[in-house]
Amino acid sequence: MKQYQVELPDKVADELEALVQAGWFQNQGEAVRMAIVEFVRRRSLDLTEEFQREDIAWALRQKTGAR
Repeated sequence: MKQYQVELPDKVADELEALVQAGWFQNQGEAVRMAIVEFVRRRSLDLTEEFQREDIAWALRQKTGAR
């Protein structure tokens, strides 16, 4: 596993600490990991959807050009 060091704005750090204190996460590291994993998952879905739209648009152009 790789380690990264990040700097957060004070407000975000305070909100992160509040989530940990409320029991949503065991510690700040877990919360940051989960946030990044979720971001990457959503971005991956967005990219997949974008590629699918491009493929459909290409196929439609091919179909209309063949007539």
